[in-house]
Amino acid sequence: MIGLYCGGQEILAEEQLYDERMALYKKTEALTQVPWYYIAAIDQYERNSKKDDSEEKVVSITIPDELWYGLGNTSLIKDEDIIQFFHGNGKDGNGDNKANPKQPEDVLYTMANIILEYGPAKDEVKIALWNHYKRDLTVQTIMNTAKVFRKFKSINLTDRDFPVSLNYNYSYRSTWGNRRGFGGLRIHEGTDIFAGYGTPVKSTTYGVVELKGWNLYGGWRIGIRDIYNIYHYYGHLSGYEDDIKVGQVVKPGDVLGSVGSTGYGPPGTSGKFPPHLHYGMYKDNGYSEFSFDPFPYLRKWEKMAKDKS
Repeated sequence: MIGLYCGGQEILAEEQLYDERMALYKKTEALTQVPWYYIAAIDQYERNSKKDDSEEKVVSITIPDELWYGLGNTSLIKDEDIIQFFHGNGKDGNGDNKANPKQPEDVLYTMANIILEYGPAKDEVKIALWNHYKRDLTVQTIMNTAKVFRKFKSINLTDRDFPVSLNYNYSYRSTWGNRRGFGGLRIHEGTDIFAGYGTPVKSTTYGVVELKGWNLYGGWRIGIRDIYNIYHYYGHLSGYEDDIKVGQVVKPGDVLGSVGSTGYGPPGTSGKFPPHLHYGMYKDNGYSEFSFDPFPYLRKWEKMAKDKS
């Protein structure tokens, strides 16, 4: 009973955290007219770029001191008039007459005002994000996440699914890091899930279709950027679902295509290896993107899918 109770408490605490965040995002929108999903997506991006494993904060956006206080404000005075005098960006969002970078409401209000220097429309937000982060992939990830949040009207999107249908025969094991020889010596950046031709391939997560088409190694493949700064790669497909297109928002369980054996040659090449899905995961930490082993996640999502079926 203790384990069940503790698990229930953890779930309740997590839901309360999501509710608290959403309330802050909506308040910031009311104050600034910047849509809440852009603020939420910025916060989500920075949360998933953090390196430390410390206790999760309500708001994870970090604004550098020189940007918050202004370059000449060496004493880090929190008075908004002083900050403005030194051309800082820090704002008082909670009405306590201090612009404090450790106060969630102040941080969100300040970030929203940084965006408002360019405007609240989609293209204006993209320009603001680029000028703040100076990185195309960061802008792309934040805009994709905002698109997902907007569609589902929620930030509590924790469901997952296994990438091939459980109603078909399949097998897999950990193959990440194995040697590959086609096209030069390289490592295998994913897990191979062997299944018959035509086995449905599904989205494991909430995200946006970022890439679709032919790749020399991966054949017909599709790439999805999720709300956790992770790129999900599906390779060797025999084909796509008719309505799947780049820019489309997907959720766990949405069918993307079917298992095949395409790749290792020019467009249309197939049959050079047994049919399987190559599933890869790539993490973006705000500086670089790198492959990591998807096998533990696949095991977890397989169990989740079986428990629901």
